[in-house]
Amino acid sequence: MVNVQAGAPGSVSELLDRLDGLGGSLPKRLGQCAEFLRHNIHLVAVSTVADLAAGAGVQPSAFMRFCQALGFSGFSEMQALFRAEYTQFRPDYEERLSQLRERGSQGPEWLAASFAEAGHKSLVSLMNSLDGERLRRAAAVLTEAGTIHLVGLRRAFAIVSYMGYLLDKMRVPTVIHRTAGQIESDHAMRPGDALFAVSFAPFSQETLELAARAGARGIPVVALSDTADCPMRDCARELLVAREVDVGAFRVPTAALTLATALAVAIGGSRENSD
Repeated sequence: MVNVQAGAPGSVSELLDRLDGLGGSLPKRLGQCAEFLRHNIHLVAVSTVADLAAGAGVQPSAFMRFCQALGFSGFSEMQALFRAEYTQFRPDYEERLSQLRERGSQGPEWLAASFAEAGHKSLVSLMNSLDGERLRRAAAVLTEAGTIHLVGLRRAFAIVSYMGYLLDKMRVPTVIHRTAGQIESDHAMRPGDALFAVSFAPFSQETLELAARAGARGIPVVALSDTADCPMRDCARELLVAREVDVGAFRVPTAALTLATALAVAIGGSRENSD
């Protein structure tokens, strides 16, 4: 039995200090939670308790007890603290590579196996949390659009570029929006069109703003993110969530690409049947 700390930490640094103070007094399962948290603090702000528990190899109830042992009322209170300081704990690429070296990565074969396993876990998580009705509504919104507009920058660009390729091959009118030259292309979206916007935490401001402007004009927005708290939830007709399991803070968009591919094929099939 571990003593629950009095009062929640006021910062992530204070949380880590408290964790140091607990030392080896934590039971085995809670110790697994502590170890996972230390190596993945950037995930707390954008993950569910089930995701983090799975990463730590424990049941969600054990992770909840871990949060309480640190002085929080539960996971939501701890997550709120991490969200307030999220950008400070997103490792840059040099640090990510350093973390992989510390874990003893053994070259490209080890990395390929690790990313394959992470992708498998991402897909299992997607299927366990998939809201089929929401996905059908999202497909219907995009199917009914005259032209489907796609926007996703930085690592989200791979998602919309492949989706655009598929839709084009199925002869679905599609426009991929970019930000080259700071040229805004809102005028390309006409009444009867729809926007599919993809942005992952910490989010692309350009994508958020385009989605907000489209929604304000009455253009239906379908959004894809890695958290249900994505700012686009306020303007999106439907918000889809696909979370990825990472390897040393590197993530392959396995779940997101699977979801976008399913959407594209569903849209193409529905349009062909209606012709």
